[in-house]
Amino acid sequence: MLKKIERFINLFTSLKVQKVKTVRGIPDAQFYKPYFSPWLGYGEFKPFVESAEKYTLVTADRCYVLYTFGKQALALGGEFWECGVYKGGTAILLAKVIAEYGKQSGTKLHLFDTFEGMPDVNAQKDWHKSGDFKDTSEEAVSARVGHPDLVVTHKGFIPDTFKGLENSKISFAHIDVDIYQSIIDSLNFIYPRLMSGGFIIFDDYGFPTCPGARQAVDEFFANKPEQPLAMPSGQAVVFKS
Repeated sequence: MLKKIERFINLFTSLKVQKVKTVRGIPDAQFYKPYFSPWLGYGEFKPFVESAEKYTLVTADRCYVLYTFGKQALALGGEFWECGVYKGGTAILLAKVIAEYGKQSGTKLHLFDTFEGMPDVNAQKDWHKSGDFKDTSEEAVSARVGHPDLVVTHKGFIPDTFKGLENSKISFAHIDVDIYQSIIDSLNFIYPRLMSGGFIIFDDYGFPTCPGARQAVDEFFANKPEQPLAMPSGQAVVFKS
């Protein structure tokens, strides 16, 4: 059966199925599945993903993306923003990154969410419904995330909760709001304030349950120099040049 599939691919796409050899005796062999997969708990990342996993729907490979780009963004000294917090799992991870790798940077983590579920949605673009993900609260998230010296929560609707933050310099933004209008509103405010060398990570870009997310990102960056990089994890990443 595999040979038939290979012939089909070779015939119509000129691509070949790459076979990965099993190599015995290599360092950290348990993390090759079949390629090196540090999100399985390699090295310093393990306690970070373990702290987040109980309170997030974001899988370990996507958490590793946040962890890696977050560590790099600390060098810029700007703010970290997360739009769409839900129960706070990835916020726990990001606060831990700042606390352990960048406390001297002065970086603050700003968390934006209604903490009462999804706002109104566009039925033509979004599959989610108003009120989805309402099983959370600002108080519970703040208690879980901790680090009150580093973390600021902003309860309410985006973009209303951005008021008063016009002078922000943002080095890292995680946008996980699932729906078209909230992503557009987030980008309209965040992108002009994103520092050169900073990152925006879109959690929902490639998910079939969030078609409005990809539409919003693609439309916004259609006339920008940056190109969203779609990733196998379902995320997309933008690097501000």
